[in-house]
Amino acid sequence: MDVGPRNRKDRRLMATKIYASPEAALEGVLFDGMTIMSGGFGLSGNPESLIPQIRASGVKGLTVISNNAGADGFGLWTLLETRQIAKMISSYVGENKLFESQYLSGELELELNPQGTLAERIRAGGAGIPAFYTPTGVGTVVAEGKPVETFEGREYVRETWLRADLSIVKAWKADPEGNLVFRKTARNFNPVMATAGKITVVEVEELVEAGALDADAIHTPGIFVDRIIVSTINEKKIEKLTTRPRTEGAA
Repeated sequence: MDVGPRNRKDRRLMATKIYASPEAALEGVLFDGMTIMSGGFGLSGNPESLIPQIRASGVKGLTVISNNAGADGFGLWTLLETRQIAKMISSYVGENKLFESQYLSGELELELNPQGTLAERIRAGGAGIPAFYTPTGVGTVVAEGKPVETFEGREYVRETWLRADLSIVKAWKADPEGNLVFRKTARNFNPVMATAGKITVVEVEELVEAGALDADAIHTPGIFVDRIIVSTINEKKIEKLTTRPRTEGAA
């Protein structure tokens, strides 16, 4: 029985999952027209080191599944700038003017999802569930062309799974087996995307020894991880900084 991308992966034991660089970790993986899942929410949890290497590779015609498409000059925005992305499957266009202009001009295809629906479609892809029903989007453009059924007097739209040729993920810590721990808001789309790619490449801020991670603190088991690099970029930019004025006399 097909239980999703993982049962079709080559399960031969590798000497190591650790690669020396983003370039090495993506070698032999990228091809034109592929589908890539990219973790992150806004600029939190973006695979900052892997995206520049995808840009440098020149691969094109990409379908990218991500909550959003980065911000000016950062993240997936850089792949929009080079016109390497042909289609975005996402939930938040936000204030990305390049994203907006390419979509409105017809350069970029967009499949817009409610945010929770996007997350569940990705989770379903990793779990081997081809379709599910949700009330979110019923009666809106989101439901156009999709089957709608009634359960217990309420209408639900049928959504389908999302899977990818490659998932690129940003984690806080990993051990050599690929067990992952995410930090705070970076634990957004990254864990579910790690399960839904035929190949999952992870960049981590800290690589620890085997056995150093508390088993109860692991967010993603290593069975879902194929390749690991230590991040070369950890800028963690803030998309929009909002502060409040100091009160008079404050230190």
